[in-house]
Amino acid sequence: MLIRAVVPGDYDAWAPLWAGYNAFYERVGPSAVPEAVTRTTWARFLDPAEPMHALVAEQDGRLLGLVHYLFHRSTNMVAPNCYLADLFTTAEARGQGVGRALIEAVYDRARQAGAFRVYWQTHESNATAQALYNKLAERSGFIVYRHAL
Repeated sequence: MLIRAVVPGDYDAWAPLWAGYNAFYERVGPSAVPEAVTRTTWARFLDPAEPMHALVAEQDGRLLGLVHYLFHRSTNMVAPNCYLADLFTTAEARGQGVGRALIEAVYDRARQAGAFRVYWQTHESNATAQALYNKLAERSGFIVYRHAL
């Protein structure tokens, strides 16, 4: 299995993974991510001036999973933080170490960028993912609040 950055030709293989991730989090119907947002997000991954990045797990020419992450500043440290925004693997790849490999690849990229930490969120009902995350990171105890504008 190869973990690598996306390239422009990956869009057609990446898009079904992105759709699967959005379906998992019920971003469908009226809550669907608009195509314009998907296209803009994809363009950001390919723009070296953007702090957003995408990696994929590839095996035998087939994409098995994706991870998206971004770097941002913080008020309590000089080094950047790395936010792991999205992680998804195909159903058949689950339990095969793909998610772990993608997270660890983000750890490596964050270290190379001089980041202070990598952090992420998951839904409280996603027990399967939490079983993996509990092995790879410390649970912060913070509760996320949000308000749509």
